[in-house]
Amino acid sequence: MPNASRKYFLSTSKAIGLGYLVLLLLSHGARLFAPAETPARPEQKLMTLRAVARDQVLPQQVKLAYEDLQPVQSANPPVVLLLHGSPVASITFAGFAPLLGRNCRVLVPDLPGFGHSTLRLPDYSIRSHAEYVLQMLDILGIARVHVVAYSMGGGVALHLAGRAPERVQSLTMVSSIGVQELELLGDYHLNHAVHGLQLGLLWLLQEGVPHFGYLDDAFLNVSYARNFFDSDQRPLRGLLSQYQGPMLIVHGRNDPLVPLAAAREHHRIVPQSELQILSGGHELIFRKPELLAAVIDQFIQRVEQGGGLTRVQAAPERLTLARQSFDAAQIPPPQGLGLVALVLLLALATFVSEDLTCISAGLLVARGTLGYFSATLGCFAGIVCGDFLLFLAGKLLGRHALSRPPLQWFVKASAIARGRQWFEREGARVILLSRFLPGSRLPTYVAAGSLNLSFWKFAGYFLLAAALWTPALVGLAALLGGKVMTWLALYEKYSWRILMALAMGLWLLARLVIPLFSFRGRRLLLSKWRRLTRWEFWPLWAFYPPVVAYCLYLACKYRSLTVFTAANPAIFAGGVIGESKSAILAGLANADGYVARYRLISGTAPVEQRIQGVRAFLHELDLTFPIVLKPDVGQRGAGVAVIRSEEEVRDYLRQAAGDTIVQEYVAGHEFGVFYYRYPDQVQGEVFAITDKRFLTLQGDGRRTLEELILSDNRAVCMAPFHLEKHQQGLFEIPAAGEQVALVELGTHCRGAVFYDGSRVKTPQLERVIDRISRSFAGFYFGRYDIRTPSLADFKAGENFKVIELNGVTSEATSIYDPSNSLWRAYRVLLQQWRIAFEIGAQNRARGVKPASLRELLRLLSGAKPQN
Repeated sequence: MPNASRKYFLSTSKAIGLGYLVLLLLSHGARLFAPAETPARPEQKLMTLRAVARDQVLPQQVKLAYEDLQPVQSANPPVVLLLHGSPVASITFAGFAPLLGRNCRVLVPDLPGFGHSTLRLPDYSIRSHAEYVLQMLDILGIARVHVVAYSMGGGVALHLAGRAPERVQSLTMVSSIGVQELELLGDYHLNHAVHGLQLGLLWLLQEGVPHFGYLDDAFLNVSYARNFFDSDQRPLRGLLSQYQGPMLIVHGRNDPLVPLAAAREHHRIVPQSELQILSGGHELIFRKPELLAAVIDQFIQRVEQGGGLTRVQAAPERLTLARQSFDAAQIPPPQGLGLVALVLLLALATFVSEDLTCISAGLLVARGTLGYFSATLGCFAGIVCGDFLLFLAGKLLGRHALSRPPLQWFVKASAIARGRQWFEREGARVILLSRFLPGSRLPTYVAAGSLNLSFWKFAGYFLLAAALWTPALVGLAALLGGKVMTWLALYEKYSWRILMALAMGLWLLARLVIPLFSFRGRRLLLSKWRRLTRWEFWPLWAFYPPVVAYCLYLACKYRSLTVFTAANPAIFAGGVIGESKSAILAGLANADGYVARYRLISGTAPVEQRIQGVRAFLHELDLTFPIVLKPDVGQRGAGVAVIRSEEEVRDYLRQAAGDTIVQEYVAGHEFGVFYYRYPDQVQGEVFAITDKRFLTLQGDGRRTLEELILSDNRAVCMAPFHLEKHQQGLFEIPAAGEQVALVELGTHCRGAVFYDGSRVKTPQLERVIDRISRSFAGFYFGRYDIRTPSLADFKAGENFKVIELNGVTSEATSIYDPSNSLWRAYRVLLQQWRIAFEIGAQNRARGVKPASLRELLRLLSGAKPQN
C-alpha cells in the first residue's frame, strides 16, 4: 500500500474509531439518565414493590405495571392471575385475557424486568418473580387465585405454589417449562453455559453498540437473557411432586421449544393433573386464544364448584406411577424443529471451541439426548462454516487487515507467516494435518485465503479432514460418555462433576496427548519442560523475588528505597531504566578508541532524512554494511538489529518510534565485563566476565531449518523464539556443512548462550577497563558489552570495542552459565546489589541526590518488560 493511501487509511480508521467511541459514550449517558421503566399502557395500573434478590427483600423500589380486568355481570368472580413467559411480556395475553375476563377477574402483570415494569433488577430468576407476585397479591388484598402460566411463567407459578400453596386455588400450565431433564440440552450446567453465552453476546450488543436505549426495549435483550441465566429449573421437579391442588396442563403437539415429553412427564409427576394436547406448537396462546380461553374457563369454573381433583383424590395407579423414578431412557429423541434447534446450537457452539463442542455432542449422544448422526452433523456443519469463514477472511481482508486491530489481537503475525510457509512447501497435506494439530487451524485457513488458493480445492481438502476428525472425536466422547452414564445412575449427585472431568480429560487428550505423535509436538513439549525446570529461562517475576526481598533489606539498612540510583551520578537515575545509550557512550569519549563508533539519529526527523543520516555516517567513517541499529532508550536487546542493506535501514527506520543509534558492526567474540569502583577508592575491580556464545547450527542437506532447531539440544530450549525469529526460512534445507547463525546479539533472552568468562580475566585487562571507567566521571557501577576479534588481544587489554555500557540494573550475566546452580546465581546477584547500595550510600554522603521514590516508580511503570 502506498504511503499516502496507508496514512489515509490510518487517519480514517482513527476518525471512525474516535467517532464510534464518542457515540458510545453519549449512548451510555443517555441510558444512564433514562427512566428505569417505560411509561405504562393506558389500560395498565402501577404499584410499587420491593426489589428481590436470592430470597432477600431489598430496600430499593420496583415499579410493577399490570391490568385488572373485571367482568361486567359477575358480582364475585373467580380471580385469575396470568403469568407470561420470556421475552414477551403481558402483551402475550392481548387476545386471550379479555376472553377469560368475561367470567373472571383477570390480573395481567408485566413481571419486573419485562414490558412496562422496572427493567433493571438485581435478580431476574423465576424464584424472585414468585416473590414479586406474592407482594402484588398482598397489596391488592387477594387471598387466593387461579394461576394460568405460559412458558417460562410456569416456573414462576410452581415457585409461587411451593412458597404459598394456600394462595393457589388451581394451576394451569400452558406450553410451560418444568423438569430440567427435558429443557434444552437436559443438563443444568450445559444449559447454563448456553444461556451464559447468549447473555454475553446480548450484553456485548447492548453495551458495545451506541443505541441510546433502543436495544434496552428490544425483543431479545439482556433482561430476557438474564431471566434464563438467573433461573434454575432443577427444583421444579420437586415442586411439581409437592403440588396438592388441581392442575390443568395444555400443550401443543409440535412444540419445538418445550417438547411434548415435558408435558407428559409433568402429567405423570402430578397424579391429579389433567392433560390436554392440542394441535400446534409453542404459540398456542397467540394462535388459538378462543379455544384456550374456553378450555381454561371450563376448568376454573369446575374448580370453583368443587369439582377439581387434588392429590389425595388421585387414582391409585396414577399415584403409583408418580412415585416412580424418572427414566431418562424414556425421553423420546428430539424431532422436527426441536432436532433442528439442537443441531444448530451445536453448530454455533463450534465457533467458540470446536473440540469441546464435539466432546459435548458425544456426551449428549451418551445421554440419549441426541442421535450420533445428528450430533456429528451439527459439529461438522459448524466446523465447515467456521473454517470457510476463516478462509474467506484471509482472502477478502488479506495480510494488511490481519496486521491491524482488532484482528491482530487474536491472530499473531508469526502464526500467519508459519501458515503461509506451510502451504508453499506442503500444500494439501498441511490442510489435512492442521485438523489434527490443535492451535494450527486458525492461522492455517486464514493463510490459505491470504495466499489466494483455489476455494474449491481448499473445500475438498478441508471437508475430507473434517470428515475424518469430527466423527472420531464425537464417537470417542460418546463411547466414554456412555460408560460414565452407567456410573452416574449410582452417583447422580456428582453427575455434573464427573461430566466436567470427562470433558476436561478429552480436551487434554486433544491438546496434549495428540501432539506427542509428531516430532514437532514432542520437541515443543520438551522445550516447555526445559524452560520450566531450568532456572536460567525463568521469567523475571519467577526468578527475582528473593533478590527484591534482599534489596528491601538493604533499603531498610541504608534507610532509602532508592539509594542505589546514586551509584552512577553521571547516568540518568543511575541507569535503572530509561537512560540514553548515546549519552552514556558520549561519557566514554575519552576512552582512547575503545568505543565502537556511533551516531544518534533523531526520531523526529522524516524517514528520508534519517536514512540520509545513516548514509552520511557510513560515508564519513568509510564503513560498509553490516551496521547495527538500535533504539537510544531500551533494555534487554529490544529493537537491536544487525542491518545488511539500505533497504533494511529503510524498513527499520519506518518502524522506529524514537531516537535511533547507528553503530559500526564489530565482528568477533562478545564478552560482558561487570565493573565497579567505590567512590573512596582510586582503583576499581572487574566483578565478573561473561563469555557470550552465538548459537549456530550445521546443515546436513536433509533437514529443514525448523527440524534443525528442534533437534538441537540447546536451540530447542528457546524453540518458540527461534522459530518466530527465523520464520521466513524455516522450511529451507541448509546444505550439508553449511553454518546457520541463529543468534547475532549477545542477549540471553534472545538466544545467546552465556558462560562464566573468568578465565579471560587478566591484570592487563582489568587495568584497561579501570582506566576506561575512570575516564567517565560519575560512573562507578555497571556492565560493558564488548566485542573483540582476538581472544589473546582481549586478555592483553587490546583490540576490543565497547558497544554498550549498562548501569545499576545490569546483571553479572555470567550467572546464566548452564553449569551454575540457582543458589550460586543468587549469591552473585545479592553480592552485586549489596555493592550497588554501598556505592550509592557513599555517593549520597558526598552530596549526590538519589532519585525520588515517585520518579523511580514512574520509570518502572513506564517500562515494557522484555522476557
